[in-house]
Amino acid sequence: MAKRMAIISTHGSLDAAYPPLILATAAVAMDMEVAIFFTFYGLEIIKKGNADKLQVSPIANPAMPQPIPGISVPNIIGMLPGMTAVATGMMNGWMKKANVAKLSELLEIAVESGVRIIACQMSMDVMGIKKEELIDGVEVAGAAAFIEFAADDAIALTF
Repeated sequence: MAKRMAIISTHGSLDAAYPPLILATAAVAMDMEVAIFFTFYGLEIIKKGNADKLQVSPIANPAMPQPIPGISVPNIIGMLPGMTAVATGMMNGWMKKANVAKLSELLEIAVESGVRIIACQMSMDVMGIKKEELIDGVEVAGAAAFIEFAADDAIALTF
């Protein structure tokens, strides 16, 4: 069994932020070494004060449940002003009802438990993000640092 988990986080939406953090915290609780490589829009997750402000888009998300069960809402409705807020509110409500920790709490747990939080240097340069904008405990490194970690018999996942 691999004793390492290497995760790449490329999306900064609410629904894409949960899987890497849940899997990372579960794996570290199982005594695995874990690193999450945040690149491009995934960097939004680790910006200071940003994790609990992430949103989920109702557009191009066909698996998202309908707000009213049994009533199909045309995809074009998702483009109306305020629908992203509605979709985000729905998902946050589901998570709270299921007693799932907020993203900021999961990030804190991950950092405190030793998950390597790696911000992609190249993506930061491309997007004009400075290290000071990121949460404490983040390591800024290039792709080679993550590949070196992942190359040592790691389970590799991408979100």
